[in-house]
Amino acid sequence: MLEPCVNQAAGLQSLALQQVPRLIAVTSHGQQLGELPLLWGLCTSWVSMDLSVMVLDGHTTETPQNPGLAQLLTNPLSRQLEDDNPVSWSVLPAAQGLADLSAHGFLASSVGELFKAYAVLLVYADADRMTQILKSCALAPLLVVPPAQTAAVSAYRALKHMLVVGQLRPTVANIVPDSQTMMPTPPSTPAQNLMDCASNYLGYSVKPLTITASARADRSQEDMTRLAMQLLESAVPLKRKPIERVH
Repeated sequence: MLEPCVNQAAGLQSLALQQVPRLIAVTSHGQQLGELPLLWGLCTSWVSMDLSVMVLDGHTTETPQNPGLAQLLTNPLSRQLEDDNPVSWSVLPAAQGLADLSAHGFLASSVGELFKAYAVLLVYADADRMTQILKSCALAPLLVVPPAQTAAVSAYRALKHMLVVGQLRPTVANIVPDSQTMMPTPPSTPAQNLMDCASNYLGYSVKPLTITASARADRSQEDMTRLAMQLLESAVPLKRKPIERVH
């Protein structure tokens, strides 16, 4: 990582020493090819700030051969041995576990205690699941809008669902190609279409954050680091609670 990026994040590095993880959410809407590079870029940025990251992947179902959140909820002591030495960046299957926590209440659960060794707990799931676990929460889930023209429709549906059903106010990231390699900008981009639809039909003003997608890491790193820091500053600290098994 570039040294200036680490320096800019110096004020946030102390979060690694806190006793509770900070919750961040990324909402998927059928555009994973555009979402995943940004999600991994965010995790890389946090790791470069010396922050350990746990990703709960709501798109991968836990199995006996590939255990994840569901198994931890039913047998929380299975993770005790890892608490003192967390991997800087880990990913856990979490589809069933997040579904279980939808009924019990995510923020009221013992998730903060389960992942107390991590500085960042990132949930990656679709808008429906995100609404169920974070309804009326102060957290602003990240909604990624890649350049693909079909992204506007799915992003609008996800935005509407979170706003209307979940009373959530997402942060929108607009992915744009490198200006030096892209073709002339079309008159209507997916992000602009999303802004127009949100304003016209929902009365909601979307102010997307621009993230440059470039083959050169230094061109997109500044945008990525800025977004990583903003999400970290607005993250919700997870209170540690006594561990209870989910049945």
